[in-house]
Amino acid sequence: MVLPKNMRLKGHKCFDLIYKQGSRFYGSSMVLRITKANPKLQTNRISSKNECSIKCAISISNKVSKKSVTRNKLRRLFHQHLSNRLSNIRLDDEIWAFISLKPSCMNNHNENLLKECDKLLFKAGLAQ
Repeated sequence: MVLPKNMRLKGHKCFDLIYKQGSRFYGSSMVLRITKANPKLQTNRISSKNECSIKCAISISNKVSKKSVTRNKLRRLFHQHLSNRLSNIRLDDEIWAFISLKPSCMNNHNENLLKECDKLLFKAGLAQ
C-alpha cells in the first residue's frame, strides 16, 4: 500500500527545505523532521477539497538492510500506518513530514517501530 496521492511529498526542493529549516525529533530507531509547507516548491500543485494537511515521505537507506525486499516491507508498513493515522487530521497550516529510519531499527519488531513513530508524531504535535 502506498500513501494516497494527496499525502505524498515530492520534489527535491521540498526535501532540501525540510533538511535546512525543519524541526527534528529523534527516536532510537528513526528521525522525524517537520516543517511548514511552502506551496511554491511543490511540483504540479493541484488544489482540491480533499487536500490533506500533512504530506509525508519516508526514507529507508541501504544501511538499514541490503535487501530491497526488507526495505520495501518496512516502507509499506509505514505508509499504511501513516495514511491511517494522519489522513483525518486537519491543521490550520499544511505540514511536511519526513521520516528517516536508522540502521538500528532492524533490532526492533514492527509493533515497536510503529509505537515509536506514534510517539514522535505526538511529540511533534501531529497526532493526539
